[in-house]
Amino acid sequence: MKVELLSITPNAEKLIEDAGRTAYLSFEKQKRGSEKKFIKMLIHNGHLSVLEHAWATFRIKGGSRAFTHQLVRHRLCSYTQQSQRYVDEHNFNYIEPVAVKSNKEAHTLFIDFMNRAKEVYAELQKLGIKNEDARFVLPNAVESEIVVTANFREWRHIIEIRGSTDAQWEIRNVAIEILLILKKQAPAAFGDFEIDEKNGIVKKVKI
Repeated sequence: MKVELLSITPNAEKLIEDAGRTAYLSFEKQKRGSEKKFIKMLIHNGHLSVLEHAWATFRIKGGSRAFTHQLVRHRLCSYTQQSQRYVDEHNFNYIEPVAVKSNKEAHTLFIDFMNRAKEVYAELQKLGIKNEDARFVLPNAVESEIVVTANFREWRHIIEIRGSTDAQWEIRNVAIEILLILKKQAPAAFGDFEIDEKNGIVKKVKI
């Protein structure tokens, strides 16, 4: 799985401060580094709507369709995904869960099914069936690529929900990768999130 930052609001945290100070008309308090304390105050007080002024766009490669089906449920985002209608998937790559791969019998069943899905897809194409209809036999394991854009408030929500213990492993790994990037780009806006490397999850902390 590869997570790549394509674009992010320039000077995102300064923009958040500038927008947020409109509520208080306290522009005179702005100075170098003041955005950090201001954003910390916003998060502490739950005034997260101000964080919506900053956005980030990511390209995610190497995830399964099962993963992207979960991701696109977050409706306050914009998505562009690899199309199974226009892209020929006769030799698709696929994602195999560790739980399946580590079980010899399950692994054999899984691989056999993937190979059969490829065969049926190709057979349908030979019969003149268009990709848009042949894709009906493609499994959720098929590898996909997706670009997603969201504001910082929505990214915080996605990271908190999808980075938790209850999240499925694939989307949890993506949430962690996105958090690592955003903590570098906007440390104040995501400073109340920490990565528990031992358990592979995201945790909220007091700031």
